[in-house]
Amino acid sequence: MDISILIQMIIAASFAAVVYTIIGATPGADETATIAPITLILVLTGLEPVVVLTFFMSAIVASKLIDAVPVSVAGIPAGVMSTPMVEHAQVLKKEGLADVSIRKIASGAIIGNLVSIPLSLLLANALVPVANVIKDYGNMVFFMGAVLLALMSKNRLISLASILPFALLIQGLRTLYWDIGNVERGANVSTSFFLAITIGPAILSLFELLNKEKRMEMKTDKIKEIGLKTQDNMEGLPNPFIILTKKEIGYSAAASLLGSILFILSPVGLTIFFGELFAGRIKDPVKKASMAVTCMEALAQATYIAGILIPLIALGIPLSPVAIGPGNPLFNAEPVFNMEHNMHHVLSMGDFIGATLIGAGLASIFTYFVAVRYSRSICLFVMRKIPHESILGLFLSLVLLLAYIDGGFVNIAGVMLIGMVAGVLHRLGVNYGVLFMTLYSAPWLVSVFK
Repeated sequence: MDISILIQMIIAASFAAVVYTIIGATPGADETATIAPITLILVLTGLEPVVVLTFFMSAIVASKLIDAVPVSVAGIPAGVMSTPMVEHAQVLKKEGLADVSIRKIASGAIIGNLVSIPLSLLLANALVPVANVIKDYGNMVFFMGAVLLALMSKNRLISLASILPFALLIQGLRTLYWDIGNVERGANVSTSFFLAITIGPAILSLFELLNKEKRMEMKTDKIKEIGLKTQDNMEGLPNPFIILTKKEIGYSAAASLLGSILFILSPVGLTIFFGELFAGRIKDPVKKASMAVTCMEALAQATYIAGILIPLIALGIPLSPVAIGPGNPLFNAEPVFNMEHNMHHVLSMGDFIGATLIGAGLASIFTYFVAVRYSRSICLFVMRKIPHESILGLFLSLVLLLAYIDGGFVNIAGVMLIGMVAGVLHRLGVNYGVLFMTLYSAPWLVSVFK
């Protein structure tokens, strides 16, 4: 590997680790909404693919690891993936153990990284011989994945019923763009569509502000106060193998193993199911909460890493919720990448290993140290100095820009429509994974009815 490329990879990993340590500590900063647009911009600028992948690996590790801070200190999830941990983290907070919660969650993330990275590389190599078979039936697999995720969700009937109508909406807009000449016939607009799904709830809330009755319902004289207890500073270099008990290490490793193998399923669903499964038999509420948050974070990291590495290395199609969501620009970013020419085709196995080790390694070391030693200071800084609305506004503007690039001005209206529909469906209990997989299976699903 060229030394200049190696230096760029280190710089990209360091930059992502610092930036997403800050962004990841912001309540409500969802991983897809914050990582995907920036990754897409880097791809479109023509940056070396291996450098972009290094940036991405560092970003997802840092943002997932630092979500321990808002969850533990403020009881607010940083993104969708950290939501399952809130209840257990608040049990620890009520006992005055918010600092312990942060250390347990961050340490669980390190265990998840250590288990999932080598395992993902092994699984990717094992799938290479059958990759063509999987790709030949890729659209059908996406549809089956949407159905499976719908069946796993709490609101399964609504989720199942939404698949075909949402597919018709997606494919109907694509056909409209072909007919008016904004997009070449046969091309699938997808990047701006999946970003619209991601920020759907935000788009829906913005349109609700135009309704006077809704605005009046939102008004309140109450000011929500978030109290932060003083936490003890940890002396010396933090070590996850000292912070966690042997049982927590073992269960976290097992959760990471399962998360890596089941990478195609919903990360949120897996996190809730296995987190509760491993902690369910523990009677002591504090020990139970500690075990739950540790296993949940380990599994979340594992599903993210396996969910991007295995499809990238073995398949070349985004066959997981993580690859379809935040990792989508690595597969599909016209005109640089498409389903026939993306990082799977241009990077070697050595590139994948190098980008993963540098990106995930630097982010793990930096963000873990910062999260364990300076968590309270970070949370205070974010809540006092970084308005949540400014972050949402920034990423909404990026989505609108990418919508214009994808399909012109008419696609801005299309993105707004998809965002509103996705926002409504999400409020009704439809999982993001169902909507993402429907997005990719839409061409095949609609063709079935021809």
